Amino acid sequence: MAIPSRPRAAALTTGVLLLGALLAGCDSTPKTGDLTKQKLDWKDCPAPSEAEGGGSPPSPLPGGAEWQCATMRAPLDWAKPKGDTIGIALIRAKASGPASERIGSLVFNFGGPGGSGVTTLPAFGEDYAALRTRYDLVSFDPRGVGRSDPVKCESNTQLDVYFQQDATPDTTNEESQLVNRTRKFNDACERNSRQILPHVRTTDAARDMDLMRQVLGDDKLHYFGISYGTELGGVYAHLFPKRVGRAVFDAVVDPTQTPEEGALGQARGFQLALDNFADDCTSQIEDCPVGDTPQDVKDRIAGLLKSLETKPIPGLPPRKLTQTAATNGIAQSLYSKDFWEYLTEGLQDAYEGDGRILMLLSDSMNGRTENGQYSNIAAANVAINCADEKPRYDAAYVRDRLPAFRAASPVFGDYLAWGMVGCTDWAVPGAADHPDVRAPGAAPILVIGNTGDPATPYEGARAMANALGEGVGVELTYKGQGHGAYDSKNRCVQGAVNSYLLNGEVPEANTVCS
Repeated sequence: MAIPSRPRAAALTTGVLLLGALLAGCDSTPKTGDLTKQKLDWKDCPAPSEAEGGGSPPSPLPGGAEWQCATMRAPLDWAKPKGDTIGIALIRAKASGPASERIGSLVFNFGGPGGSGVTTLPAFGEDYAALRTRYDLVSFDPRGVGRSDPVKCESNTQLDVYFQQDATPDTTNEESQLVNRTRKFNDACERNSRQILPHVRTTDAARDMDLMRQVLGDDKLHYFGISYGTELGGVYAHLFPKRVGRAVFDAVVDPTQTPEEGALGQARGFQLALDNFADDCTSQIEDCPVGDTPQDVKDRIAGLLKSLETKPIPGLPPRKLTQTAATNGIAQSLYSKDFWEYLTEGLQDAYEGDGRILMLLSDSMNGRTENGQYSNIAAANVAINCADEKPRYDAAYVRDRLPAFRAASPVFGDYLAWGMVGCTDWAVPGAADHPDVRAPGAAPILVIGNTGDPATPYEGARAMANALGEGVGVELTYKGQGHGAYDSKNRCVQGAVNSYLLNGEVPEANTVCS
């Protein structure tokens, strides 16, 4: 979510992918057979559905390897495993090395929650070429996402309005408008997706992954989770500790935090990333075009956001760049150091009255394509988070907590604090204060924290490693910038991950890469 509407954990992938297959719906016919015995019908992949973000079918990998897609049937309600089923969309690229050296399937989840693995894996497949020598690379659209019975809430036109709303109210009237607009969105989710909403919890997705493991023919689940994918992986390890194979968690969610603590941590994380951007820009040999000193950079950004609250500037016609859209766009650009140049250019343009670049960045975060269509990442993100998270925060509670959030981040504090009202009046009760990832007896899990990560702050890796349990969580630190470590292409990080996944060599605990 590069802070898509209700921040908790996010992946960079949605933003990178931006810069008709039929939707797989609920099957009303009871399925009484053993779903572990089903055979997947792998075929050429269709073009991504609108809920997946649209576009063209995935291109072959270097060397000509083709992507294949299939649909796995899973119980709609895991409490009724022989009842109605839903389709879980899968994608794979078969291992490139000799069959005698193949380990099995390596299942990826790239985060969100709400991101489509079916579209993300091909976009980054070349980055995992070393892992494909011994694994089939596999990913999926989790239930409620993309082609896996997607959660549907509002129309494209309504979402344009929703994402332009004032998300940082300053008056009682503005607070009421935000709460009412949020309630309208949530009511639309219930009205259009009533059947699937109770069944999109992370525990449901974890059970889907264990079924996937069996259907793919693996004794153990070999897994690569990024961002929210680390939470999903931790929940899987808790439910099925003896079935954990070789697993890597990158850009790690802190599983010990409540939603409020997670939002406050993100406020600190995005502020740190903005501080690092300002320091980097003003330390260049040439003058920084958006400020003379780090504090000047941040003061000018704060001034821009304040002015946009009452005087939006032209964005992508007919829409204007509002304070909310600009905040969203700035946050998106902090997910990777590679995006900092776009932030610099976007700020320069905005100071001159042109909001197009910042709006493009905001759109990419929200899953909006150039033709005005939205993927369902925002709807799925809200649905999964609200089904998982028990606390419900109202406007009065948020108002009381604003000082702490503003102290954590003068730029992002209000925005992230008010995001906590997103689950108020949600149709489905939340499951718990935070996920349970205790996994005694599981195989070692490599847990990677990035010191400059804005969306899943570095401290989460230590918390995850400790929560998994002694002998399970093995922490590795990457001293870098951006969301995640493996995709930074740091040789130390990639060497440690590849050695573990390919050869079973567990790095020493507390290894540091820089």
